[in-house]
Amino acid sequence: MSVSAAIEPLRLPRSSVWPAIWIAALAATALLYLFPQLAPWAVEYPKDWIVPVAKWTGAAMLWIRTEFTWLTRALSAIGQVPLDFALDTLARGFKIGQGPEAIELPRLSWLGVVIAMGMIGWVLGGRGLAALAGGCFLYIALFGQWDSAMLTLGLIVICVPLCVITGLLIGIWGYRNPRIEKFFITPMLDVMQTMPTFAYLVPMLLLFGNKPVSAMMATGIFAVPPMVRATMLALQRVPQEIDDFGVMAGCTRAQKLWRVLLPAARPTLLVGLNQVIMLALNMVIISSMIGAGGLGYDVLLALRSLNVGAALEAGLAIVALAIALDRLSQAAARQRPVPQTGARFWERHPFLTAGVAILAVTTLASLAVPGLAKIPESLTISSGPIWKSMIDWVTQNFFDVIEAFRTWMLLNILNPIRDLMAGMPWLAAAGLIGLAGFQLGGLRLMLLVVPLTLFCAMTGLWDKTMATIYLCGISTVVAALIGIPLGVLASRSDRADRIITPIIDTLQTMPSFVFIIPTVMLFRVGDVTAMIAIVSFAVVPAIRYTNLGLRQVSPALIEAAKVSGCTRQQMFWRVQLPLALPEIMLGINQTILLALSMLIITAMIGTRDLGQEVFIALAKADAGRGLIAGLTVAFIGITADRLIGAWSRRARQRLGLA
Repeated sequence: MSVSAAIEPLRLPRSSVWPAIWIAALAATALLYLFPQLAPWAVEYPKDWIVPVAKWTGAAMLWIRTEFTWLTRALSAIGQVPLDFALDTLARGFKIGQGPEAIELPRLSWLGVVIAMGMIGWVLGGRGLAALAGGCFLYIALFGQWDSAMLTLGLIVICVPLCVITGLLIGIWGYRNPRIEKFFITPMLDVMQTMPTFAYLVPMLLLFGNKPVSAMMATGIFAVPPMVRATMLALQRVPQEIDDFGVMAGCTRAQKLWRVLLPAARPTLLVGLNQVIMLALNMVIISSMIGAGGLGYDVLLALRSLNVGAALEAGLAIVALAIALDRLSQAAARQRPVPQTGARFWERHPFLTAGVAILAVTTLASLAVPGLAKIPESLTISSGPIWKSMIDWVTQNFFDVIEAFRTWMLLNILNPIRDLMAGMPWLAAAGLIGLAGFQLGGLRLMLLVVPLTLFCAMTGLWDKTMATIYLCGISTVVAALIGIPLGVLASRSDRADRIITPIIDTLQTMPSFVFIIPTVMLFRVGDVTAMIAIVSFAVVPAIRYTNLGLRQVSPALIEAAKVSGCTRQQMFWRVQLPLALPEIMLGINQTILLALSMLIITAMIGTRDLGQEVFIALAKADAGRGLIAGLTVAFIGITADRLIGAWSRRARQRLGLA
């Protein structure tokens, strides 16, 4: 008998029974919480039951490093070749030969790169995008961040094509093999996209050492999933008539894929490219801790020395680079292919030819004019003292207010909830999550979420898991309390939408590292600082999905409500909000996942949760400890994603939307 046939006869209890079931389950949980002596083994996970998965994983990684040194060295050598070329081209310059007779060639001129970026912006989006892209790179040069930014850009230039090609091939494989996509590729992508970024660094550090190749490998693995998902989705959404056209034209299977389906799926594929670029940029910043260098390393050094000005300068350079790459890739996704005319290459591609010529001329001219190779210090501007004085002024004038807010949050909200979560019986928590899974998705969902929850206990990380859920949960609630009203405001006022949308677009392009800098300077280290940084990073989906959900309510339903005599408030509370609730919950789901990813970054500023576990593992190069802690975070994210997704599907069915 198949699994589906065995599960089919099991029926969910009637909706009228569920309140009684939940009351009984919560009463049992409260009984265990208040009287732990009744069943101590159900409250605190017995140490004798802990499975040493971390030690086994660490031993396996050490065995791989020992037995496959030849493979890791070969991969490192292969990856080093294009990486060195990109870094030499953008940041270091070329050196041919050895000793005094060596010939040195300059890197690309900063002025040529600025002009080339402006030209790319002009081709893709006109004068506005040209000014934005060229202005961002000019800002990086004028504020003295060019060398570090080019190191970061060099890694991205190599990682992005690698991720795109790999993701495209895996996506095609999944599209052609639905069973492999369902049972292998999708679960792997779920784990990879919920795995904390730091967890990728530990095995790369162990296998490849502390050098840029390790950072490139970690970045490539982290940034692949969006391209895989975009490829499968794009190919699945190609209209059937286009597929039939390829068959009627006599195309082979390969010809139909490469000449018909993929060109038709180009817009969605370019959206995947945009996501790869942004994830690669985010990961390159974090991978500065294992030898990547660049802007992320500058931020890390500044944070360690509490140098406010240097940290904010490097952070703003990251933002400028992210905004330029994001806007250019989005514009490329909106472009439609235009037939090129002309017999010669430069006639078919005039802007590309002009850009290459400008880069060549300015780079050769830098041999005679050093100011073209490296921007003169006399032309650079340092905003560090300004930022430091601003932070000092805020601290001096509002210290009492900030400290009072921080103390009130700790004593009245954070500490009580943390203590409550710390005492949560592990067996009761697993039971409640399993009950929610059974109610929302049946036995299948319950059999998924319960083992994922038990994994957190059996690995000995239950206390750290509860600390993670406590801080992630509070941050998600705060982000929802801020984001949902802003989303409602944006949906009801076009003027507010025009103000809010650019702000959240900018927040979405800012790497997670950047959010730590101002918060730690104002609020010092601790849970309050972490919560503020997480909320700032994770609030965007709550705003965006609320706005989207309310704006997508059918105009016919709104007109029907008006005809029925509903006031504006009644129409919002009784029509628009219930219909938009599934989209709003999907936004909360994304907020949870972003909060979990940011929670690992905030381990740098004193939180004591799974993020700290991963951070310690990175410092000690303990691959087993880091990977198991990372998997635990991933399983928390997958559990939340599946439960909220199931609730959203049921809500859409009740409303007749699915």
